[in-house]
Amino acid sequence: MFDRILVPLDGSKVGESALPSVKALVTKLVLGHKIEVVLIQVVSSLMHYVIAGEASAQIPYTPHELDMIEKDARGYLGRVADELTKLGATVQVRVATGNPAEAIIKAAEDTKSDLIAMSTHGRSGLRKWAFGSVAEKVLQSANIPVLMVRNPAPPPKP
Repeated sequence: MFDRILVPLDGSKVGESALPSVKALVTKLVLGHKIEVVLIQVVSSLMHYVIAGEASAQIPYTPHELDMIEKDARGYLGRVADELTKLGATVQVRVATGNPAEAIIKAAEDTKSDLIAMSTHGRSGLRKWAFGSVAEKVLQSANIPVLMVRNPAPPPKP
């Protein structure tokens, strides 16, 4: 039985691919059982690029900018939390900074989650090699079950 489900989200529609499965689990498990969902968004880059003409520079975010990024993340997670609360789940919201896979694993341990439910962006080949796969790293490192949901294929173009 799953008492606590960790759901990493990145703010994208692709990143939300696991939400229907989580909602289905909550709906089925909540009857007579208390389910907690922990939503987490990881801010992976503490730097941004400033481009002027052909030159670019990597600049750290100011404390004010980091506060705004965290506020936006909490607002987004709060909207998702409202949907899950309506289904009967208790929801906790977390924003972390750093390496996404490491932050997700740490959050799972800190919250004593029973399951990690996350989407995979479906990268393969060179893109997967170049960017890595957060989902794959979590799957390999987690000490609890990981439910991986692939982003549904886009409808064919007419």
